[in-house]
Amino acid sequence: MNDYTIIYPSYFRIFECRSGRWFIKNTDTFIGSNTVKDDNITALYGVTEQQVVVNLFRINGGKAGFYLANLKDKTYHYCGQSREGIKTQPRSLGIGRDDPMSA
Repeated sequence: MNDYTIIYPSYFRIFECRSGRWFIKNTDTFIGSNTVKDDNITALYGVTEQQVVVNLFRINGGKAGFYLANLKDKTYHYCGQSREGIKTQPRSLGIGRDDPMSA
């Protein structure tokens, strides 16, 4: 399995659905001075993990794969079943760019 480093705004969260179960992917803070813990999305964005999962499920019936949740704007996206989709979906939303060092 390849490891990916993806830098994106803190109000985005990556979720994975496997066998009907939902998992929020671990993230590391790159830069931040927020006094609220980053994993407390209710305090940060006024939405519970359960509400997010309901909205993610509505996209396509909880199909297995990776999902991207914009907690600030309450928008949700299906990224596909491979980890590569997690890199391409944010780019389609105008977030990030290809790594110029990998060429």
